[in-house]
Amino acid sequence: MGKKKLKIVMLGEGRVGKTSLLHRFINNTFDEECPSTSKATMYANTKIEVNDTVADVSIWDTAGQERYHALGPIYYRDAHGAVLAYDITDKESFDKVKVWLKELHQVVGEGIQVVIVGNKIDLERERKVPKKDAEDFAAAHGAQHFFCSAKLGLKVSEAFTALVKRILETTPATTSAVEKSSMTGGAREIGSTHITARTKGVKITPLDESTPPPKKEECSC
Repeated sequence: MGKKKLKIVMLGEGRVGKTSLLHRFINNTFDEECPSTSKATMYANTKIEVNDTVADVSIWDTAGQERYHALGPIYYRDAHGAVLAYDITDKESFDKVKVWLKELHQVVGEGIQVVIVGNKIDLERERKVPKKDAEDFAAAHGAQHFFCSAKLGLKVSEAFTALVKRILETTPATTSAVEKSSMTGGAREIGSTHITARTKGVKITPLDESTPPPKKEECSC
C-alpha cells in the first residue's frame, strides 16, 4: 500500500466558518461562539486511506482578517491542496475567494488542487451568492465546489475527502523531501480526527487519540 504526506490549507475571509468546518470534520461538533483565529496553526493531523494509498494529512487553519493576510504565503507554501471557504450570505466573502485563489496560484502554482466551499447553507433564505455563479467560477478554474453547513454537518466530510482523493489521483505515491518539510514549520498541532468518513472508498483514522480537542481561542468561525 502506498503512502503519502499531504499538506492542506484553509483560506477565506474572517467569520466565513473555516474553523467551524474543521471542528465539524474533525470532532463532529459545532460551537456557536467560536472566536476568530489569529495567524495560523496546524489544526489537524489526519490519516486518510483512499483505495490503496494511505495519506498522512496536515490541515492548516489560517486567519482571514486583513491584518493577517500578508502572513498567508508563509503558511501555504508547499501545500498540495486548499479549501477556499466563503459565506453564502456574504457576497464580498465570495469575491475575496477570487483574490485568495490568484494569490495561491502565484505562490504554489496552478497545479495545486482546490475545493471551494460555500458555507452556511443553513441560512439559505439569506443567500447573497447565486449558486450558478459559484459553481461556474469553480468549474472555470478546475476546482471542485461544495455547498456546506458546518452548523448542520452537511457535505463537510465530502468536501475534505474529495480534495484528498483528487490530490492522490494527481500526484505520485512517493514522499519527497519537500513534502516532509511541509509537515513542519513551528505551528502547534491542536487536533486530530475523531470521525469516520462516509465517502465510499475513503477511511479516516486518528493519528493520536490522546491529542486534546481544539481550544476556542484558536478558532475562526
